[in-house]
Amino acid sequence: MDWRDEGVLLSMRPHGESAAIIEVLTAAHGRHAGVVRGGASRKMAATLQPGTQLQLEWRARLDDHIGTFSVEPLRSRAHLLSDRLALAGLMSVCALLRTALPERESHPALWTRTVLLLDALGVPGWETAYLRWELRLLDELGFGLDLGSCAVTGAVEGLVYVSPKSGRAVSAKGAGGWADRLFPLPAGLTGTEPLSSDGLQIGLSLTGHFLDRGLAPVLHGRPLPEARARLVDLLARSRA
Repeated sequence: MDWRDEGVLLSMRPHGESAAIIEVLTAAHGRHAGVVRGGASRKMAATLQPGTQLQLEWRARLDDHIGTFSVEPLRSRAHLLSDRLALAGLMSVCALLRTALPERESHPALWTRTVLLLDALGVPGWETAYLRWELRLLDELGFGLDLGSCAVTGAVEGLVYVSPKSGRAVSAKGAGGWADRLFPLPAGLTGTEPLSSDGLQIGLSLTGHFLDRGLAPVLHGRPLPEARARLVDLLARSRA
């Protein structure tokens, strides 16, 4: 039971007197946990920070054991510590991945998008990239939104709403008298350009609804991770 892979650190907690248990999102082995001997030491403190990209080697006697990690840092994201908003984005990404992804289930496309997002944090426009990453997370979990055509008329233009039940787009004509029961669809959500502050807030409300509904079986009545709520709040304050 031995493999090598690249991963992003999602969390670390002390284990015993000097060890630590870490969770990582890996390229080929999904969300994976393991023990790092000496991981709680001061020497390892800078390496075992959320968002750090690591070269990992995992060993265990049996495949279903927690196993041990040997880690080597590949890329630090300590520069985000001086950017409160970008740091909140990083912590939200880590918290959502820990909550949403089953253990040891590979998600290579999500891995790629996650690394791209983490590299973009702090760069102008990263907030929109974060919102589109949440859309990708919904796709990976199997309850992505269908924003390509109107659920009522089949039109591909003039899409301004999203059904809170089906997750499908709806045009103004298709909405009729039901418009007040639908979510607004921010213009350019699936494009490539940055969204406005208003569009970003509307989009986060939209993805938040479907994340909350889709993750209900694992949340057991709890809200989405506090780290995401903190990010949304900081974005709203920066907008104000």
